Amino acid sequence: MEDIFSFADELGPLKVIHVHEPSIGLRGVLVVDNVAKGPSIGGVRMAPDVTTAECARLARAMTYKNAAAGLPHGGGKAILIADPKMPAAQKEILIRGFACAQQEVEQYIFAPDMGTNEECMAWVKDEINRVVGLPREVGGIPLDEIGATGWGLSHVVDETLKFCDFTISGARIAVQGFGAVGKHVSRFLSQQGAVIVAVSDSRGTIYNADGLDVETLSAIKALGKSVIEYEDGEKRGREDIIDIECDIWIPAARPDVINEDNVQRLNTRLVVEGANIPVTHGAEKILSEKGIICVPDFIANAGGVICAAMEYQGASQFSAMTTIEEKLRRNTIEVLHTARDEQILPREAAMAMARKRIDRAMSFCRWNLF
Repeated sequence: MEDIFSFADELGPLKVIHVHEPSIGLRGVLVVDNVAKGPSIGGVRMAPDVTTAECARLARAMTYKNAAAGLPHGGGKAILIADPKMPAAQKEILIRGFACAQQEVEQYIFAPDMGTNEECMAWVKDEINRVVGLPREVGGIPLDEIGATGWGLSHVVDETLKFCDFTISGARIAVQGFGAVGKHVSRFLSQQGAVIVAVSDSRGTIYNADGLDVETLSAIKALGKSVIEYEDGEKRGREDIIDIECDIWIPAARPDVINEDNVQRLNTRLVVEGANIPVTHGAEKILSEKGIICVPDFIANAGGVICAAMEYQGASQFSAMTTIEEKLRRNTIEVLHTARDEQILPREAAMAMARKRIDRAMSFCRWNLF
């Protein structure tokens, strides 16, 4: 077992909880990172290869994300070590079992993430009622269905282009990961005049220099098929999305897809991080040295958690979407101005902004972290 204290520093994590129930094949981890600002919100990620270390890193990203977004919440994350494509009945048992195991952990609020969705959150609600990202039918704002994260990303792109020498009209975009985030940001940006030239999923990449039809791709994915079954495009390998010549490259899947070993392969003018921790710090430094802006994850993709937090407060969908636009535009401008003026990485500017808010909240706490 990993040494859980190897993840610890002055910000957290407050709790690392391993859950094991062999009767249903349940193996999961909950990391509550820091709750100085309030109960943590973070998604439940399901994947066969996810680890406690990854969960801890994602929980920390949520601490920074929620602080940067000005939310009254700390950061947390949960993982289930399982195949998200398992039969629905088996998946429901795992989700319900994991929720029951966390019944007494009031410092964590469930939300959907990679491998889970609004239906999964409805199962959590039925068990413990401490959850966001619910279906409309049970009073939620279905953030994946409406594309809250993609909506936010589109506004981040719009603000970031004010620091670039090109516009969204005709901009060539490659999206790594055509899932809940990738399909919606593709839709929003294509509606603004961008050309989606390549998208990828776990099975491969589809490329067309003249552009891909986002609605057709979404329909293919809705049938449980891969983007490589799109007919009017060139099929390439999953990792070949990195080499696609484009103006904007959007990672929207797993962590660390761009690192020091492959960052030189990127052939783009702007990177906007739609996934959590998709680019290593070293790779971000290399991009900066090449004059390529890289908008960090916890600034760019905060639309989903802003929507979740507002749902928790009983807000409407319209109010949530308006707030996402306002907060992410403001944060993007502040971070990029600071990065330019102080000659630092956008991530460094974003972390300084978030850390100031976290430290202030911790100063009011008896025990710092809670």
